[in-house]
Amino acid sequence: MKIKEGFILKDLGGQMVVVAVGNATQTLNGMIKLNDSGVVLWKKLESGATEDELKDALMEKYEISEETAKEDVAAFVNSLKGPGIIE
Repeated sequence: MKIKEGFILKDLGGQMVVVAVGNATQTLNGMIKLNDSGVVLWKKLESGATEDELKDALMEKYEISEETAKEDVAAFVNSLKGPGIIE
């Protein structure tokens, strides 16, 4: 999976958000706030990570169980699929 062109991560006063630029504004009008784990996953997706790689990144960073990491990754990925942010 990979972030589609036109979606970028920005720091707005200490809050990390995803915004759309160019043609992507037709898909996302507004912004999505990300927490720390969301930022970790986003950065992995920028380089085309698989769900297993995302799971492993969360497990390594936060020392959580595989089941919890899988659930968190699935929720995050689904939240990006809805507005068409990942391919």
